[in-house]
Amino acid sequence: MTLARYVAMRYLRAFLLLAGVFLAILLLIDMVEQIRRFSDDGISLGGAARLSALSVAGSFYNILPLIGLLGGIMLFLGLSRSSEMVAIRASGRSGLRCVMAPAVMALIIGVAAVAVLNPMVAATEAKYSDAVARIESGAPQTVSLGDDAVWLRQAIGEGGGQMMIRAARTSPDATTLYEASFVIYEPETGPALRIEAQEATLTPGEWMLTGVKEWSLSDANPEAAARETEQLRLPTELTADRIRDGFGRPQAVPVWELPAYIDGLKRAGFSALRHQVWFQMELALPLTLAAMVMIASAFTMRHMRGRKTGGLVLGAFAAGLGLFFLRNMAQVLGDNAGVPPALAGWAPPVVALLFAVGALLQLEDG
Repeated sequence: MTLARYVAMRYLRAFLLLAGVFLAILLLIDMVEQIRRFSDDGISLGGAARLSALSVAGSFYNILPLIGLLGGIMLFLGLSRSSEMVAIRASGRSGLRCVMAPAVMALIIGVAAVAVLNPMVAATEAKYSDAVARIESGAPQTVSLGDDAVWLRQAIGEGGGQMMIRAARTSPDATTLYEASFVIYEPETGPALRIEAQEATLTPGEWMLTGVKEWSLSDANPEAAARETEQLRLPTELTADRIRDGFGRPQAVPVWELPAYIDGLKRAGFSALRHQVWFQMELALPLTLAAMVMIASAFTMRHMRGRKTGGLVLGAFAAGLGLFFLRNMAQVLGDNAGVPPALAGWAPPVVALLFAVGALLQLEDG
């Protein structure tokens, strides 16, 4: 038990050290990118740092499996070079027993990442998108789901006006809204105009409304002054890509809220496949981190001598990258309905674990 705790804590220290290094590097790179992107908007160094702090969480979260792999390589390389691994193996412990402690620690780190870091990433993603929208258009453009409706908000011109849009459902490509309601807010007086449309089609730069009824909310009796028209055009800065991106980034939804969010997408008429795949991949993340440790151990657990070290480390890194890219490929296949979401999420870490266990059994003496 003491030996297992010692090895597990060694892995935890290696993981935290590498996580800090990568986080600092990602923050510096992202700051440069934010300054380049918003240089024409007069962004300050402090503003770029704030945007980077919001943006970097998602990038850091995505490379957690690679950090887990490098932490495993660092752990077993250190144990081998100090001959501690030789002493552990000489005591009669098998290779699989040696790797169980760091693998379990990686599993615990993965569970903590999904439970704690994932909601933090979702919150920072939403704040970052809102901050970027404020810089680019002066006001946030929001897309959200209610229990039985789709809600959109957009800025109108540069005077601070807003347009709220509610629709019962939408087409899968987000270009057509059904049973849509538009409320236009003036910056000084508040709600000024309400428009109901049976259907609203998004075209470049405008909404094409059909089956329209308008109410001027500034009149004493809006219903008496209401008028009906067959068609109406409303200018908009929204695009189908922006609307889809509002729903299409599952990273912006905390993992525990994803099942309900997926149901809401289906009710609204959107495809929820990307979110289903992401949900399964998040559930499988702890197993992916454990698989990375197992892969690292299969290459670097033996005593290192001479120039063989570099080749084994390179082999471990290549195998870990293979799992990383296999995971991304499975995600793409899942997003495009090539494989079921559960298979896309769980197959890569299971395959990697089987590969690592087979390699470790080959290394066993006798």
